[in-house]
Amino acid sequence: MARSPGRDRGRDREERESEFTEKLVHINRVAKVVKGGKRFGFAALVVLGDLKGRVAFGHGKAREVPEAIRKATEAGRRALVRVPLREGRTVHHDSYGRHGSGKVIIRAAPPGTGIIAGGAMRAVFEMLGVQDVVAKSLGSSNPYNVVRATFDALKAQENPRAVAARRGKKYGEIAARRRDGSVEAEGAQPDA
Repeated sequence: MARSPGRDRGRDREERESEFTEKLVHINRVAKVVKGGKRFGFAALVVLGDLKGRVAFGHGKAREVPEAIRKATEAGRRALVRVPLREGRTVHHDSYGRHGSGKVIIRAAPPGTGIIAGGAMRAVFEMLGVQDVVAKSLGSSNPYNVVRATFDALKAQENPRAVAARRGKKYGEIAARRRDGSVEAEGAQPDA
């Protein structure tokens, strides 16, 4: 007996949805004053990722909390970003991001450091699958600005192989410079 194609489509969608983990970062309750009293609404900020280098955030508003979270999750699925990770555990290099008055600094960290970041930034790194990173949020502590600034910093991350290809160099030259941290590998003369 042949299966109907509609059933398989639903199963594929479930598998795609289940590959992402979501984390609720912030819920904001707002009130609209009307003739009979107050009408409450909710805004949800959700970060979701596959714990392997893809991450997104979404924002949803509704009268009920579960509906706001569902809308935020759907918005996040449409805006996934792939971030290159070093050894699957940390970022490749330090980066700086900002959105509005929210500013963040992200630094690569050695194995065993863990995620040293607060609140909204921690949620982004956990959903991204980063295990070792040091991050600092400066300026605004508004979770929306902090999450957007974190994404700005993550978008600046580049894979050394892509940088080497763009510069017409071999990956080994760039990787060697990273290991010893010397400028001599680049060909510059040391100070006398």
